[in-house]
Amino acid sequence: MSGEPQVGAELRALREHFTRLMMTYRFGMDEVMTKITILRDEFAYAHEYNPIEHVSSRLKSPESLLAKARRKGVDLTIDALRAEIFDIAGVRVTCSFVSDIYTVRDMIAAQRDVVVLEERDYIAHPKGNGYKSLHLIVEVPVFLSDRVQPVVVEIQIRTIAMDFWASLEHKIYYKYDKAVPQRLLDELKEASLAASELDAQMERLHEEVLQHSRDTADLRPGAEKTAGPFTPSWELLDSYLRGRPGAGGAEPAN
Repeated sequence: MSGEPQVGAELRALREHFTRLMMTYRFGMDEVMTKITILRDEFAYAHEYNPIEHVSSRLKSPESLLAKARRKGVDLTIDALRAEIFDIAGVRVTCSFVSDIYTVRDMIAAQRDVVVLEERDYIAHPKGNGYKSLHLIVEVPVFLSDRVQPVVVEIQIRTIAMDFWASLEHKIYYKYDKAVPQRLLDELKEASLAASELDAQMERLHEEVLQHSRDTADLRPGAEKTAGPFTPSWELLDSYLRGRPGAGGAEPAN
């Protein structure tokens, strides 16, 4: 009985530390999501083509994190979990084409507050089961009230075909509790090769369309001229403001 208050206090301390750990990883994940969302939106508005199709994120559950720590023989301390497990927070970016994957990688790595700790290129070097994706282990700063906490986030970048294959493979392994029949493993490997061929074919079509767009633009009158700074007149600005959806009457001048 005398030890119960101490055990209760230790449990409360553990819960508090673990909650704070998961909170910082959620903040780090949100930082990365914001960076990629900004890139996606900027491409959507300012460029003719957007390499980012979809972005999603996930935070490991405490149960999943502790199970992985146990499998890897990691000490159940906050410092050990930070140092040894790199996929507590994860962000997945889906692209249309393989070349887009490396474009997105370069844009992320170029940001001054992003440190790329490790890159695993499973596209150039697929896993034995056929899995393909580009994994980045990055570190981003999270500004808390009393300190700056570096947080590690895993970013997976893949094509739509790669993502479809990986999703199906995960479901099959789950259904068979990882004891997948060899026949299905062979078919998965064949499906991975087919997905790679599809990616290559779609990339060729994409390049042909882009080249056609460039050639067409070069043939337009005045295409060789370099546009100077755009300085709209007050009349043009006034016309734009009046034409906006939901624009009402003029506001009183200050």
